[in-house]
Amino acid sequence: MVRSLKEECLTLGRVTKGVKCSVSGCSKEAIRSISAEKVRSAGLNVGSGERRTYLCKEHYKEYKKRTKKEKKVEQLRYKRV
Repeated sequence: MVRSLKEECLTLGRVTKGVKCSVSGCSKEAIRSISAEKVRSAGLNVGSGERRTYLCKEHYKEYKKRTKKEKKVEQLRYKRV
């Protein structure tokens, strides 16, 4: 059976294949993939040798809360007055 390009793209990536959360002590299914540098700067405890970090729902929510202020500053910085 021939699969469409859209169906093929939906099956790519580690998150769809069931990778676990990269935060130390967590073994839940990941829902997002983010740069490890960004996650470390947010204060989450992840491995030092990784380039990509996979976060479960709870840790992604925590990441968003910790980076909210930084994102707001960046938006204001580039906003035209």
